Amino acid sequence: MKATNPASDAAQAFGNSVGEIWKSMQGLNLPLPALNTLQADYLKQATELWNQTLQRDGKPAAPADRRFAAQDWAANPASAYLAQMYLLNARTLMQMAEAVEGDAKTRQRVRFAVQQWVDAASPSNYLALNPEAQRKALETKGESIGQGLKHLWNDIQQGHLSQTDETVFEVGRNVATTEGAVVFENELFQLIEYKPLTAKVYERPMLFVPPCINKYYILDLQPDNSLIRYTVEQGHRVFVVSWRNPDDSLADRTWDQYIEDAAIRAIREVQAISGAKQIDTLGFCVGGTILATALAVLAARGEQPAASVTLLTTLLDFSNTGILDIFVDETMVQVREMTLGPASPGGGSLLKGQELASTFSFLRPNDLVWNYVVGNYLKGETPPPFDLLYWNSDSTNLPGPMYCWYLRNTYHENKLMVPGALTVCGEKLDLGRIKAPVYVYASREDHIVPWDAAYKNTQVLTGAKGKVRFVMGASGHIAGVINPPAKGKRSHWIGATNALPADAKAWFDKAKEHPGSWWTDWADWLKPHAGKQIAAPKTYGDRTHKAIEPAPGRYVKQKA
Repeated sequence: MKATNPASDAAQAFGNSVGEIWKSMQGLNLPLPALNTLQADYLKQATELWNQTLQRDGKPAAPADRRFAAQDWAANPASAYLAQMYLLNARTLMQMAEAVEGDAKTRQRVRFAVQQWVDAASPSNYLALNPEAQRKALETKGESIGQGLKHLWNDIQQGHLSQTDETVFEVGRNVATTEGAVVFENELFQLIEYKPLTAKVYERPMLFVPPCINKYYILDLQPDNSLIRYTVEQGHRVFVVSWRNPDDSLADRTWDQYIEDAAIRAIREVQAISGAKQIDTLGFCVGGTILATALAVLAARGEQPAASVTLLTTLLDFSNTGILDIFVDETMVQVREMTLGPASPGGGSLLKGQELASTFSFLRPNDLVWNYVVGNYLKGETPPPFDLLYWNSDSTNLPGPMYCWYLRNTYHENKLMVPGALTVCGEKLDLGRIKAPVYVYASREDHIVPWDAAYKNTQVLTGAKGKVRFVMGASGHIAGVINPPAKGKRSHWIGATNALPADAKAWFDKAKEHPGSWWTDWADWLKPHAGKQIAAPKTYGDRTHKAIEPAPGRYVKQKA
């Protein structure tokens, strides 16, 4: 084997990286002063890094990045220098992306594309450049590489990257375990009623409408972090919509059908089973958008079935859709309509669940993609069991026409919040006609539903007439919501007064941070809207709604 000199190898890597940077710069529409400044700064920092390497006897300082945190990177001069040069190149490319001239969406798309390339190009992602993975291969006499190839083959067969040990979990056995029964079903959903855990329950039942782009059991992962079980423990009679995972037989279903035959039908069935004229309702993410649409349709028909409405990380005003905005424009929507919508061959096709799952994963590629590429394939490690990531990998399909209507009228044209702009189920929509008190929850680090976008719901739901409560929790889209009080994690913010100014920042400036979960605040808010307490029912359903099968039911077990 030919001996190599780490210093000379590093010098060659330095020269190559400079050349690649200049090639990349030439392809972007950058103002000349900005380009000159970036070039000068880059050369200065690269020179300083090289000099530091020489002064440290070929050992540059260890980079402050968790991808290169292992001692193997710092102990190998060539690897340490390569990591430092990669980080310098990455910073420079992102600065270039920030300096690109163009409209806001174009610049956002450039930043996103550059970030994807930068994250994929990390030397930690490649066996030939990752000293930690190389050391493990030597220590295990190649067994880690063999195990990594086995993981790769398994993931190819199952069609997605493993983010957790999926063999540990089973729906109905150790996730989605709250006791209940399916009391109604049609082609779109099953309605689950949960067994009371208290001698008395509130007279108004609670209906949960989860997102149809995911399985409902994000709200019922395990007993100690189940929002469903927590709500049952508070004395509520709880019903949950469990969406069917669509197959080709449902490929032509529309948004109107999801509203009329699912959300409104679920409300009707809960009213019939409980005998309550009004019920409490909760919608999560897209489920909140569906719930609000259904209640607006019923309001147009002169009905107000909701005693209260809770919206968790939900968009009604789509003027700020965060990172997802980069994917949506007229061309993209038209392509989707031609390939998936009613105008497509067969009158509609399925949007495959794996496509949605991959899109959401690449919104955080280092955490949800490359981290597992390195661990699973390069190191041959089996990812640890994690219920939330198991749920995240359990993807669902969507009917093309339903998805295309949602895409065009909300994300692209933002018509849902405009009174009278849309007709759904034969009714002109006006969200302001929903009269129920509303609890709006947002997560501060949410990259799918930005918290200030969720705050806009307080301005859209004008029919609540001052009966709107806005609460913001710490963390992101899922972890912020699934935050049980017993664990004492994170915090939440509540406005100093009941005032809800139009500007979200003005609300936050006066809000007070409280330790722990927002669940207790929501439970206290919900009680006055739930009515008096009555004896808990001894059986599921009623005379016309017999238990069909035990919870979680068969719909949630269908794979995409």
